[in-house]
Amino acid sequence: MNMRPVAFCAALIVTLSAPSAFAGPPASKVFLNGVPAPVYFNDGDSFRVLSGRFQGSKGRLAGYNTLESYGPVHQWGTWTYKEMSVLAKMATLNAQRGVWHCTSDLKTDTYGRTLWWCEDLAADQVRKGLAHAMSVTTEPAKAVLIEAQKEAIAAKRGIWAHGVPDYVLTSTHATSEDAEGRGTYNRLVSSVDGHSLKWKHDNDYPECTVVCDAGVDTDARQLAVVTKLAAEPTFAPIAASYDTTRLLKITNAASQGASIQPYLVAPEHGAILGPLLDGYKAAGELGRNVTGAKACVRHVDFKRRFGGGRAECLK
Repeated sequence: MNMRPVAFCAALIVTLSAPSAFAGPPASKVFLNGVPAPVYFNDGDSFRVLSGRFQGSKGRLAGYNTLESYGPVHQWGTWTYKEMSVLAKMATLNAQRGVWHCTSDLKTDTYGRTLWWCEDLAADQVRKGLAHAMSVTTEPAKAVLIEAQKEAIAAKRGIWAHGVPDYVLTSTHATSEDAEGRGTYNRLVSSVDGHSLKWKHDNDYPECTVVCDAGVDTDARQLAVVTKLAAEPTFAPIAASYDTTRLLKITNAASQGASIQPYLVAPEHGAILGPLLDGYKAAGELGRNVTGAKACVRHVDFKRRFGGGRAECLK
């Protein structure tokens, strides 16, 4: 039997079925301010425009957030890190397979990405439990997405199937990444109405450190504690030694159960501040009591998330 035709056909099938070396990224159809354009979704809440008026620009989709898709970094409830990584990739595929409609006034975020509002995509991702509603302020997210999220949580869809945290920990940042000295914070987003909290801290996380919601609260609440602290009879005589910024760092650390750092508090004052802060924490005045599934994230610096030199916990 002449095997050459069989071998040729097999080789042809492999050639035709293999991805072309000249093929571009998978394109999805999105209407941008009413005009159809091909875009590439690199995850479930951002894209790059491939051609047309906005060619080359990057878009961040407002109103909601999907989990990080660069590796197994999210965890809460009885989910594993790998399972939640799969859910993040499902959100990307869901975005890639639809046709969506987005509008923008062409304002950009801090990373230079154009902010787009894509109500049909946002509602679909949130309703399927592949994303959560999010506002970047202390104001609630859009009502249409809050309702979609309530539906997803009630049905235990997607990310909500094995636990619902009070707040989703969406991002972490180490002090060593703060090149401009603006201060460091992690972002927490309410699973009830999508509002955000900035968890301000002075932690320089080693690579792959697991960071979990520690019950931090709004600046306004901690500022109220600082005001109360200044009026305490035992602290009032030494209050002039501490400005508001320093006291907020002290109360923030205490809200997370951290010990008082020597660079923040004079040794002779520790015996006065310690019992006061312990009392505030016990009374629930320093922060929230985390009652739901505790949301956690493995911290990895942006420069170590991609390529051959990725962090070990992402492999």
